[in-house]
Amino acid sequence: MISGNHKKFILAAIREAKKAYRKNEVPVGAVIVADGKIIARAYNETIRLNDPTAHAEIIALRKAAKKIGNYRLNGCQMYVTVEPCPMCAGALIWARVKELVYGVPDVKSGACGSVVNLFADKKFNHQVKITSGILEEECGNLMQKFFQKRRRSG
Repeated sequence: MISGNHKKFILAAIREAKKAYRKNEVPVGAVIVADGKIIARAYNETIRLNDPTAHAEIIALRKAAKKIGNYRLNGCQMYVTVEPCPMCAGALIWARVKELVYGVPDVKSGACGSVVNLFADKKFNHQVKITSGILEEECGNLMQKFFQKRRRSG
């Protein structure tokens, strides 16, 4: 059974991912929550910004840190539609995010167990709680639809 908050916040991340989809960016969306409220929202913008680091997670982390005035996001949760890559997983550790909740695994670049698992290494000075598979079908369908469309258009 999915917690009501997990569903609510993943739905907010899906809304962000749909913004990326409409702009022909890989449809990944993220939100950061503090004390039960969304403090940052973002979606992939790597193409528009010509920036390989402009993943939804990184943009959301930057916005949240600016909003609270601290690069450490102690007690915050990140909700993201797709399993984070190694760059984003590392950023979550450095930001001291309390919990990561994601929708669908990324079997090509996921860093929460699909390809590698950065969060399993207890040598890091911070551990992030992981919850996965929240609205997995909805998150996966959006990615599948995007890549099918991309293949058809050549």
